Amino acid sequence: MSRNATGPAALLLKLLGLGLLALALLAAAFRAPERPLESLVARWAPPPSDFIELQGQLVHLRDEGPRDDPTPIVLLHGTAASLHTWQGWAAALKGSHRVISFDLPGFGLSGPSPRGDYSDEAYIAFVLALLDRLKLPRVVLGGNSLGGQIAWELATEAPERVAALLLVDAGGHDFEPEAVPLGFVLARLPGVGAIASGLLPRRLVEASLRSVYGDPAKVDSELVDRYFELTLREGNRAALLQRLRQLRPGTYLERLPGLRQPSLILWGGRDRLIPPAYGEAFAKALPHSRLVSFERLGHVPQEEDPQATVQVVADFLHSLKP
Repeated sequence: MSRNATGPAALLLKLLGLGLLALALLAAAFRAPERPLESLVARWAPPPSDFIELQGQLVHLRDEGPRDDPTPIVLLHGTAASLHTWQGWAAALKGSHRVISFDLPGFGLSGPSPRGDYSDEAYIAFVLALLDRLKLPRVVLGGNSLGGQIAWELATEAPERVAALLLVDAGGHDFEPEAVPLGFVLARLPGVGAIASGLLPRRLVEASLRSVYGDPAKVDSELVDRYFELTLREGNRAALLQRLRQLRPGTYLERLPGLRQPSLILWGGRDRLIPPAYGEAFAKALPHSRLVSFERLGHVPQEEDPQATVQVVADFLHSLKP
């Protein structure tokens, strides 16, 4: 064959070469090596952050407010988030309540689970072990998305440990999203795991955040930095892939009507990941619940507008006092 031969074979080789070049350029542009914990602590774990070891797992936590609070508030974040999502609530509540937040295994500065187990059961056991470690026999347990799911599932497993529930756009139903953050979509594609540990476009993180906010204009550079840099923490990207593959939605749903704790359900009216209909489903299933919707907010209302959402929480907490 001549060096200048043309035809389908030559065209295919040329396209293949261009494709490989494009992939190489993309890999160079989006290369994001994992970052060691030590490189992230100064910016993302200033006081009152602390670290403890629990069951071989390093745990990043914040424990704020009066230590004599008989019923502390424990807050659990959602998938790919961190304890920082509760900063606004903690600031508003810590004057009169003990407020504890922490990074779940696989996320934030806590990093991956030593056992690689991200099942609901593993998370429930982990939170109970942390409550034991902190000597908290009974708490107000709250959570957003995955954290909300763990909260109410734990309440069905150990009702004596949960005085009340705060469910913020909580997971647990086999829900049908109206829109899914692009990062979650890509993470579940076959073969992505082989390259996920080395690539992470910052714009992908930004696009994913904008999709879960009711007002995308509220997604600023510092917020993107936080989610981006904490996702780069060693082991977190692999842990996210494992968690998504271990999902079993709907497993505990039949237990919901048996919960007797007072429950405050908060929902963003513009939540397209877990639409508001599922907040209504929780309110219908939980016998002692109240649903409050925030029409302009999205999937993380506690982060998008902490002032408006925490006021409802403060009123709810006041109603629990004898």
